[in-house]
Amino acid sequence: MSAMTESATTTEKKPKETTGAFGSRSVNPNGHEPASDVDAELAGPPKTVFREYFESAVVTVIMALFVMTFIVQAVKVPTASMENTITVGDHLLVNKFVFGPGPHFPLLPQRDIRRGDIIVFKYPGNPNNKERDQQEDNIPYKVNYVKRVIGLPGELVEVRGLHVYINGQQLPEHLIVVADDTNDKAPLEIKEDTPRQGNEPYDVYYTARSVIPAREGQDLRAGPDFHYAVNGKPVRVPDNSYFVMGDDRDNSLDSRAWGFVPRDLIIGRAMFVYWSFDETKDFGLTNFFTQTRWSRTGTMVR
Repeated sequence: MSAMTESATTTEKKPKETTGAFGSRSVNPNGHEPASDVDAELAGPPKTVFREYFESAVVTVIMALFVMTFIVQAVKVPTASMENTITVGDHLLVNKFVFGPGPHFPLLPQRDIRRGDIIVFKYPGNPNNKERDQQEDNIPYKVNYVKRVIGLPGELVEVRGLHVYINGQQLPEHLIVVADDTNDKAPLEIKEDTPRQGNEPYDVYYTARSVIPAREGQDLRAGPDFHYAVNGKPVRVPDNSYFVMGDDRDNSLDSRAWGFVPRDLIIGRAMFVYWSFDETKDFGLTNFFTQTRWSRTGTMVR
Protein backbone atom coordinates (compact mmCIF):
# COMPACT_ATOMS: atom_id res chain seq x y z
CA MET A 1 0.00 0.00 0.00
CA SER A 2 2.92 2.35 0.80
CA ALA A 3 4.40 1.76 -2.65
CA MET A 4 1.13 2.63 -4.32
CA THR A 5 0.79 5.80 -2.27
CA GLU A 6 4.32 6.82 -3.08
CA SER A 7 3.79 6.29 -6.77
CA ALA A 8 0.66 8.38 -6.75
CA THR A 9 2.26 11.27 -4.97
CA THR A 10 5.38 11.36 -7.09
CA THR A 11 3.57 11.36 -10.42
CA GLU A 12 1.21 14.19 -9.65
CA LYS A 13 2.65 17.67 -9.57
CA LYS A 14 1.39 20.35 -7.27
CA PRO A 15 0.32 23.47 -9.22
CA LYS A 16 2.53 26.46 -8.81
CA GLU A 17 1.19 29.37 -6.77
CA THR A 18 0.99 32.60 -8.69
CA THR A 19 0.29 36.14 -7.70
CA GLY A 20 -2.02 38.41 -9.53
CA ALA A 21 -4.43 37.22 -12.18
CA PHE A 22 -5.41 33.61 -12.48
CA GLY A 23 -3.88 31.67 -15.39
CA SER A 24 -6.24 30.14 -18.01
CA ARG A 25 -6.26 26.49 -19.14
CA SER A 26 -8.07 24.43 -21.73
CA VAL A 27 -11.25 22.81 -20.42
CA ASN A 28 -13.78 20.56 -22.19
CA PRO A 29 -17.43 21.65 -22.25
CA ASN A 30 -18.21 18.98 -19.64
CA GLY A 31 -15.77 20.45 -17.23
CA HIS A 32 -13.07 17.76 -17.48
CA GLU A 33 -9.59 18.07 -18.76
CA PRO A 34 -8.97 16.61 -22.25
CA ALA A 35 -7.54 13.08 -22.44
CA SER A 36 -3.80 13.01 -22.42
CA ASP A 37 -1.64 11.79 -25.31
CA VAL A 38 -0.33 9.02 -23.05
CA ASP A 39 -3.80 7.40 -22.82
CA ALA A 40 -4.14 7.50 -26.60
CA GLU A 41 -0.81 5.74 -27.00
CA LEU A 42 -1.77 3.00 -24.52
CA ALA A 43 -4.96 2.24 -26.46
CA GLY A 44 -2.86 1.00 -29.39
CA PRO A 45 -3.42 1.36 -33.11
CA PRO A 46 -6.92 0.65 -34.50
CA LYS A 47 -7.65 -2.87 -35.77
CA THR A 48 -7.46 -3.36 -39.49
CA VAL A 49 -10.28 -5.04 -41.39
CA PHE A 50 -8.01 -8.01 -42.11
CA ARG A 51 -7.23 -8.45 -38.40
CA GLU A 52 -10.91 -8.35 -37.44
CA TYR A 53 -11.81 -10.96 -40.05
CA PHE A 54 -8.85 -13.13 -39.01
CA GLU A 55 -9.82 -13.05 -35.33
CA SER A 56 -13.43 -13.87 -36.19
CA ALA A 57 -12.31 -16.79 -38.35
CA VAL A 58 -10.10 -18.17 -35.57
CA VAL A 59 -12.95 -18.00 -33.04
CA THR A 60 -15.31 -19.67 -35.52
CA VAL A 61 -12.86 -22.52 -36.16
CA ILE A 62 -12.30 -23.07 -32.44
CA MET A 63 -16.04 -23.17 -31.78
CA ALA A 64 -16.59 -25.54 -34.72
CA LEU A 65 -13.86 -27.89 -33.47
CA PHE A 66 -15.36 -27.84 -29.99
CA VAL A 67 -18.84 -28.65 -31.32
CA MET A 68 -17.57 -31.44 -33.59
CA THR A 69 -15.45 -32.93 -30.80
CA PHE A 70 -17.95 -32.90 -27.95
CA ILE A 71 -21.48 -32.19 -29.22
CA VAL A 72 -22.36 -33.18 -32.81
CA GLN A 73 -20.79 -34.90 -35.79
CA ALA A 74 -21.90 -35.30 -39.39
CA VAL A 75 -21.86 -38.78 -40.96
CA LYS A 76 -22.98 -40.25 -44.27
CA VAL A 77 -24.80 -43.58 -44.63
CA PRO A 78 -23.22 -45.66 -47.43
CA THR A 79 -24.99 -49.02 -46.98
CA ALA A 80 -28.55 -50.33 -46.91
CA SER A 81 -28.44 -52.19 -43.59
CA MET A 82 -30.79 -49.67 -41.94
CA GLU A 83 -33.32 -49.34 -44.80
CA ASN A 84 -35.97 -47.95 -44.76
CA THR A 85 -35.38 -46.23 -41.42
CA ILE A 86 -32.23 -44.69 -42.90
CA THR A 87 -31.71 -44.71 -46.65
CA VAL A 88 -28.49 -44.86 -48.64
CA GLY A 89 -27.37 -41.28 -49.27
CA ASP A 90 -28.71 -39.90 -46.00
CA HIS A 91 -26.39 -37.46 -44.25
CA LEU A 92 -26.95 -37.50 -40.50
CA LEU A 93 -26.13 -35.34 -37.53
CA VAL A 94 -25.00 -37.40 -34.55
CA ASN A 95 -25.54 -36.28 -30.96
CA LYS A 96 -22.23 -37.05 -29.22
CA PHE A 97 -23.17 -35.31 -25.98
CA VAL A 98 -26.21 -37.39 -25.01
CA PHE A 99 -24.15 -40.51 -24.21
CA GLY A 100 -21.22 -38.61 -22.74
CA PRO A 101 -19.05 -40.58 -20.30
CA GLY A 102 -19.07 -39.97 -16.58
CA PRO A 103 -21.94 -39.07 -14.26
CA HIS A 104 -25.08 -37.60 -15.83
CA PHE A 105 -26.38 -34.41 -14.25
CA PRO A 106 -30.16 -33.83 -14.06
CA LEU A 107 -30.08 -30.46 -15.84
CA LEU A 108 -28.05 -31.71 -18.82
CA PRO A 109 -29.53 -33.64 -21.80
CA GLN A 110 -27.58 -36.80 -21.08
CA ARG A 111 -28.73 -40.36 -20.43
CA ASP A 112 -27.75 -44.02 -20.65
CA ILE A 113 -28.01 -45.98 -23.90
CA ARG A 114 -31.43 -47.61 -24.29
CA ARG A 115 -32.81 -50.46 -26.31
CA GLY A 116 -34.05 -49.15 -29.65
CA ASP A 117 -31.54 -46.29 -29.87
CA ILE A 118 -29.91 -45.89 -33.28
CA ILE A 119 -26.23 -45.41 -32.57
CA VAL A 120 -23.13 -44.53 -34.58
CA PHE A 121 -19.97 -46.36 -33.58
CA LYS A 122 -16.54 -47.42 -34.74
CA TYR A 123 -16.68 -50.85 -36.37
CA PRO A 124 -15.07 -53.27 -33.89
CA GLY A 125 -13.90 -55.79 -36.51
CA ASN A 126 -14.97 -59.33 -37.39
CA PRO A 127 -12.92 -62.11 -35.77
CA ASN A 128 -14.65 -64.60 -38.08
CA ASN A 129 -13.76 -62.83 -41.33
CA LYS A 130 -10.44 -61.02 -41.05
CA GLU A 131 -10.01 -60.96 -44.81
CA ARG A 132 -13.05 -58.73 -45.25
CA ASP A 133 -11.68 -56.36 -42.63
CA GLN A 134 -8.81 -55.59 -45.01
CA GLN A 135 -11.17 -53.79 -47.38
CA GLU A 136 -10.83 -50.03 -47.41
CA ASP A 137 -14.50 -49.40 -46.58
CA ASN A 138 -14.51 -51.86 -43.68
CA ILE A 139 -11.40 -51.13 -41.61
CA PRO A 140 -11.92 -51.85 -37.89
CA TYR A 141 -11.82 -48.91 -35.46
CA LYS A 142 -11.85 -46.45 -38.38
CA VAL A 143 -15.09 -46.94 -40.35
CA ASN A 144 -18.32 -45.69 -38.76
CA TYR A 145 -21.32 -48.05 -38.55
CA VAL A 146 -24.97 -47.20 -37.88
CA LYS A 147 -27.17 -49.83 -36.17
CA ARG A 148 -30.00 -50.18 -33.67
CA VAL A 149 -29.37 -51.25 -30.06
CA ILE A 150 -31.10 -54.57 -29.35
CA GLY A 151 -29.36 -56.13 -26.36
CA LEU A 152 -28.10 -54.29 -23.26
CA PRO A 153 -25.23 -55.33 -20.97
CA GLY A 154 -25.95 -58.57 -19.11
CA GLU A 155 -28.97 -59.58 -21.22
CA LEU A 156 -29.41 -62.91 -22.95
CA VAL A 157 -30.12 -62.42 -26.67
CA GLU A 158 -31.40 -64.96 -29.18
CA VAL A 159 -32.69 -64.59 -32.75
CA ARG A 160 -35.26 -67.22 -33.73
CA GLY A 161 -36.54 -66.88 -37.28
CA LEU A 162 -38.20 -63.48 -37.61
CA HIS A 163 -38.15 -62.63 -33.91
CA VAL A 164 -35.63 -61.53 -31.29
CA TYR A 165 -35.82 -62.78 -27.71
CA ILE A 166 -34.38 -60.94 -24.72
CA ASN A 167 -34.00 -63.07 -21.59
CA GLY A 168 -36.49 -65.51 -23.11
CA GLN A 169 -39.15 -62.86 -23.88
CA GLN A 170 -40.02 -61.90 -27.46
CA LEU A 171 -38.98 -58.36 -28.31
CA PRO A 172 -41.88 -56.35 -29.80
CA GLU A 173 -40.93 -55.14 -33.30
CA HIS A 174 -43.16 -54.00 -36.16
CA LEU A 175 -42.44 -56.36 -39.07
CA ILE A 176 -42.75 -55.16 -42.67
CA VAL A 177 -42.45 -57.47 -45.69
CA VAL A 178 -40.40 -56.18 -48.64
CA ALA A 179 -39.58 -57.39 -52.13
CA ASP A 180 -36.72 -59.85 -52.57
CA ASP A 181 -34.85 -58.15 -55.40
CA THR A 182 -34.12 -54.47 -54.93
CA ASN A 183 -31.41 -52.00 -55.86
CA ASP A 184 -28.91 -51.81 -52.99
CA LYS A 185 -28.94 -48.01 -53.15
CA ALA A 186 -32.72 -47.63 -53.43
CA PRO A 187 -35.28 -47.80 -50.61
CA LEU A 188 -36.92 -51.17 -50.00
CA GLU A 189 -40.10 -51.92 -51.92
CA ILE A 190 -42.83 -52.64 -49.37
CA LYS A 191 -45.05 -55.62 -50.14
CA GLU A 192 -46.98 -55.93 -46.88
CA ASP A 193 -47.19 -53.58 -43.94
CA THR A 194 -48.58 -55.62 -41.07
CA PRO A 195 -50.81 -53.83 -38.51
CA ARG A 196 -48.74 -52.11 -35.86
CA GLN A 197 -49.32 -53.05 -32.24
CA GLY A 198 -49.13 -50.45 -29.52
CA ASN A 199 -45.94 -51.86 -28.02
CA GLU A 200 -43.94 -51.95 -31.30
CA PRO A 201 -41.80 -48.79 -31.27
CA TYR A 202 -39.85 -49.27 -34.52
CA ASP A 203 -39.94 -51.06 -37.89
CA VAL A 204 -37.89 -54.03 -39.10
CA TYR A 205 -37.88 -55.32 -42.66
CA TYR A 206 -37.73 -58.93 -43.88
CA THR A 207 -37.89 -60.14 -47.45
CA ALA A 208 -40.67 -62.38 -48.64
CA ARG A 209 -38.23 -65.26 -49.04
CA SER A 210 -37.81 -65.24 -45.25
CA VAL A 211 -41.37 -64.38 -44.22
CA ILE A 212 -43.20 -67.02 -46.29
CA PRO A 213 -41.23 -70.05 -44.98
CA ALA A 214 -41.47 -68.73 -41.41
CA ARG A 215 -45.24 -68.45 -41.68
CA GLU A 216 -45.35 -71.99 -42.97
CA GLY A 217 -43.61 -73.19 -39.83
CA GLN A 218 -40.21 -73.85 -41.32
CA ASP A 219 -37.12 -73.46 -39.15
CA LEU A 220 -35.08 -70.57 -40.54
CA ARG A 221 -31.40 -71.25 -40.13
CA ALA A 222 -28.98 -68.34 -40.19
CA GLY A 223 -26.42 -68.26 -42.99
CA PRO A 224 -22.67 -68.93 -42.65
CA ASP A 225 -21.91 -65.24 -42.02
CA PHE A 226 -23.78 -65.29 -38.70
CA HIS A 227 -22.24 -66.73 -35.54
CA TYR A 228 -23.87 -65.04 -32.51
CA ALA A 229 -27.35 -65.45 -30.99
CA VAL A 230 -28.52 -67.61 -33.92
CA ASN A 231 -29.30 -71.27 -34.68
CA GLY A 232 -30.39 -72.08 -31.14
CA LYS A 233 -27.33 -70.57 -29.44
CA PRO A 234 -28.23 -67.50 -27.38
CA VAL A 235 -25.47 -65.18 -26.20
CA ARG A 236 -25.12 -63.00 -23.13
CA VAL A 237 -24.06 -59.42 -23.72
CA PRO A 238 -20.83 -58.60 -21.84
CA ASP A 239 -20.56 -55.70 -19.42
CA ASN A 240 -20.05 -52.31 -21.09
CA SER A 241 -21.06 -53.75 -24.46
CA TYR A 242 -24.16 -53.85 -26.68
CA PHE A 243 -25.79 -56.19 -29.20
CA VAL A 244 -26.84 -54.26 -32.31
CA MET A 245 -28.75 -55.12 -35.50
CA GLY A 246 -29.73 -53.40 -38.74
CA ASP A 247 -33.40 -52.80 -39.48
CA ASP A 248 -33.00 -54.46 -42.91
CA ARG A 249 -32.65 -57.84 -41.23
CA ASP A 250 -31.89 -59.89 -44.38
CA ASN A 251 -29.22 -57.45 -45.52
CA SER A 252 -27.24 -56.49 -42.44
CA LEU A 253 -23.93 -57.74 -41.11
CA ASP A 254 -24.24 -56.81 -37.47
CA SER A 255 -23.74 -58.34 -34.02
CA ARG A 256 -25.03 -61.62 -35.39
CA ALA A 257 -21.90 -61.71 -37.58
CA TRP A 258 -19.11 -60.04 -35.62
CA GLY A 259 -20.25 -59.82 -32.01
CA PHE A 260 -20.69 -56.95 -29.58
CA VAL A 261 -20.01 -53.21 -29.61
CA PRO A 262 -17.84 -52.03 -26.69
CA ARG A 263 -19.10 -48.91 -24.98
CA ASP A 264 -15.94 -46.93 -25.73
CA LEU A 265 -16.45 -47.35 -29.49
CA ILE A 266 -19.86 -45.66 -29.47
CA ILE A 267 -19.75 -42.13 -30.91
CA GLY A 268 -23.32 -41.04 -30.25
CA ARG A 269 -26.98 -41.22 -31.19
CA ALA A 270 -28.22 -40.50 -34.72
CA MET A 271 -30.50 -37.45 -34.51
CA PHE A 272 -31.85 -36.36 -37.89
CA VAL A 273 -31.20 -36.19 -41.63
CA TYR A 274 -29.81 -32.81 -42.68
CA TRP A 275 -29.47 -33.79 -46.36
CA SER A 276 -30.29 -36.84 -48.48
CA PHE A 277 -29.28 -37.58 -52.06
CA ASP A 278 -30.63 -40.35 -54.27
CA GLU A 279 -27.48 -42.35 -55.00
CA THR A 280 -29.14 -44.46 -57.65
CA LYS A 281 -28.20 -41.47 -59.85
CA ASP A 282 -24.76 -39.95 -60.38
CA PHE A 283 -24.04 -36.80 -58.40
CA GLY A 284 -23.62 -33.58 -60.32
CA LEU A 285 -24.45 -29.89 -60.19
CA THR A 286 -27.19 -30.34 -62.76
CA ASN A 287 -29.12 -32.92 -60.74
CA PHE A 288 -28.36 -31.68 -57.23
CA PHE A 289 -31.81 -30.18 -56.85
CA THR A 290 -33.72 -32.88 -58.74
CA GLN A 291 -32.07 -35.85 -56.97
CA THR A 292 -32.02 -34.39 -53.46
CA ARG A 293 -34.67 -36.07 -51.32
CA TRP A 294 -36.19 -32.86 -49.97
CA SER A 295 -38.89 -34.78 -48.07
CA ARG A 296 -36.21 -36.39 -45.91
CA THR A 297 -34.50 -33.14 -44.98
CA GLY A 298 -34.97 -32.56 -41.26
CA THR A 299 -36.41 -36.07 -40.71
CA MET A 300 -35.82 -37.33 -37.16
CA VAL A 301 -34.18 -40.75 -36.93
CA ARG A 302 -36.19 -43.19 -34.80
